[in-house]
Amino acid sequence: MAPRSESSGDTPGGVQSVHRALDVLEVVAARGGTLTIGEIAALTGIPLPTAHRLLRTLVDRGYMRQAPDRRYALGFRLVPLGASASSMVGAGTERVLARVVDALGETANLAMLDGDRVAYVAQVPGRHSMRMFTEVGRRVHPHCTAVGKAVLSVATEDEVRALLARTGLPRHTSSTITDVEEFLAQLDEVRERGYALDEGEQEVGVRCLAVRLPGSAVQMGLSISGPAPRMTDELLAEAVPILRSAAQDLAATIA
Repeated sequence: MAPRSESSGDTPGGVQSVHRALDVLEVVAARGGTLTIGEIAALTGIPLPTAHRLLRTLVDRGYMRQAPDRRYALGFRLVPLGASASSMVGAGTERVLARVVDALGETANLAMLDGDRVAYVAQVPGRHSMRMFTEVGRRVHPHCTAVGKAVLSVATEDEVRALLARTGLPRHTSSTITDVEEFLAQLDEVRERGYALDEGEQEVGVRCLAVRLPGSAVQMGLSISGPAPRMTDELLAEAVPILRSAAQDLAATIA
C-alpha cells in the first residue's frame, strides 16, 4: 500500500513535491531501509521520472544514499534529525514513563495527534518477558487505539467527522469500530469516564488504556498496553489514577 494513501493523499493543501519526498523517505523506512527506484515508484504511486528527480535531490542533500547495487537507502543526514527530535521528548519524559512501568509492569507509551494519525513519540517497555512493543515514530489510525480516542475526546463532533471522512475507519481486527456513530458514542464514554480503552481493536489479544495530557497545547496521550489476559479490569482500575498523575507530570514536563 502506498504511504500516500495514509498521509499526503489525505491531507488537503500543502506542496505536492514535499509530500512526495516525505512519501519516499517513509516508504523506504517502512520497507526495511533499502528499495530500488522501481519499487519506490510503485509503492508511492509517484511516476518513475519524478521519483528519479526526487531521489537525486535527496541523495545530493544526504537524506538518501545509493548503494553499489543501485538500491536506495536512508541517508545518514537523517540521524542527527532523529536524535534532535528524540531529545525534545527529554529524559524527564522517560523517567515519568518508567515510573508508570514500575507501578504497573506494562509498557508505557506517549503519543500525539500528528495530522490525521497518532504518532508514538516515546516508550518504556514493560517488565515482563512477553510485552508490547510499538516502534517510536510509528503512525496509526486514531479510531482503533486508546490513545487516539483519548486525544480525540476533546475534539468537536464536526472535527471528528471530518477526520474520519478523510481517513475512513479501516478494520484491523474483528473488534475494530468501523461505524462513525458508534465511534462518536464511544468518545462520549471517554469524556464521561476520563480514560479510553482499546479492546483488541488495533491488534488481536492486546488491551490498552489511555488518558489525555491535560492542558497541553499539543494533543498528546499516555497509555499502557499489554496482553489481554494480564490487562485485567482490576489492573485497569489501579492504572487509571497512576496514568492521570503521570499525565499531569508529563504535561508540566513538556510544556
